[in-house]
Amino acid sequence: MSDSHVVPANRGLSPTALLVAGAFFMEFLDGTVIATALPQMAESFGVRPVDLNIGISAYLLTLAVLIPASGWIADRFGARNIFTLALGIFTLSSVFCGLAESVEMFVAMRIIQGIGGALMVPVGRLAVLRTTPKDQLIKAIATLTWPALVAPIIGPPLGGFITQFANWRWIFFINVPLGLVAMALAWRIVRNLKADERRPFDSAGFLAMALAMVGLVIGMEMLAATASHGWQTATALVTGLLALAWTLRHFRHAPHPMIRLDAMAVPTFAVTMYGGSLFRCAISAVPFLLPLLFQVGFGMDAFHAGSLVLAVFAGNLAMKPATTWLIRRLGFKPLLLLNGGLNVIALLACALLTPHTATWLTLGILFLGGMFRSMQFTAISTLAFADVPASSMSYANTLFSTATQLAVGLGITLGAIGVRLGEMAAHWPLLAGIPGISFRLAFVVVALVCLLGMVDTLRLPARAGSTVSGKG
Repeated sequence: MSDSHVVPANRGLSPTALLVAGAFFMEFLDGTVIATALPQMAESFGVRPVDLNIGISAYLLTLAVLIPASGWIADRFGARNIFTLALGIFTLSSVFCGLAESVEMFVAMRIIQGIGGALMVPVGRLAVLRTTPKDQLIKAIATLTWPALVAPIIGPPLGGFITQFANWRWIFFINVPLGLVAMALAWRIVRNLKADERRPFDSAGFLAMALAMVGLVIGMEMLAATASHGWQTATALVTGLLALAWTLRHFRHAPHPMIRLDAMAVPTFAVTMYGGSLFRCAISAVPFLLPLLFQVGFGMDAFHAGSLVLAVFAGNLAMKPATTWLIRRLGFKPLLLLNGGLNVIALLACALLTPHTATWLTLGILFLGGMFRSMQFTAISTLAFADVPASSMSYANTLFSTATQLAVGLGITLGAIGVRLGEMAAHWPLLAGIPGISFRLAFVVVALVCLLGMVDTLRLPARAGSTVSGKG
């Protein structure tokens, strides 16, 4: 790797990791804070709130299509250059999102924002992975994972606060000073790593992967929708799956594939892609289900429900100081199995909540669930790159980012499917009339998916990730 802007390796938590985590938080928060502002935005544009869902979908689709190309772009033009450019694109498009006077302009700006986000997250993570010593990887990954855990929890109440006391446009305007500061710091401290050899752009692989991601994301969006789309949903999902199958075959045989699959031969990476994706899918459903359980199921107001959900955020933060110590004390495999079981129990505990459950008990369950969720998320994300050689890091990072994006989208779909199954079961004589039963049963479905993801962990060797954990 060439480097035109060398910064000595930092043995502690590097400034690069902190900067990238801050940028991640800005990007993840922007994707979640908008949800509660949709009614006021719709009023400004003179449309129905449901018509603005296209703004969220367009952003997600842009991420899904461009993330697979991020590794090649970073290798070709340099991590610092692309990360700074991504921050600039994201910041400028935020200004125009806030100034939008029509749905069409808003959607166009969200697509441009998606371009910035698609480059920012994987390229930022790659810059950290390539400059962090193995023995400091746990700290670095823990720092990079907290935005993905925290933003979905605090985004909706923050969006509601801004919308109520200011204007929805400030949701986007607050990105401007943050983005400008981040750009200045990125240019100063991020190393401009490039690949030693220039490989041609894999146009066939990019187009096929784009078709696969668009088909799967649109199909999952339709699957999660209240209205039935029948054959359109099936067509989108089948198209996506067929394109994905062709793409994977192409990546195995092409001389210069966009994503090499070498990292899948590393047992620890493979487990985090299979079972780890199921876990990420399950925990992504939690921020979607909890507000529905409290507001729709139990009849709470938005403020009360949001206050309870913040206990998950508190649990996420409380676990961070103990993350490194626990991984080094127990090792990856025992920790993932033990903590994974606790995650399943915490999800099942949510299914047992009622409108009459004591507030302190509800807060305790959510707080502990947040702790277990944070621990598992960080451990899986760290293990993914623990044994990946430096030569395969770019490809592994791109593959991991793509799988994570799909898992997050599928998590919301999983929550919606769980609610539908719960609604069907709610008509059974034994369950009829129980408050929030459809949402409570959805947590059972999510818990089962989380449990299924743990099965893959059993395949891990006893010393998995020992170069990072130090546990022999």
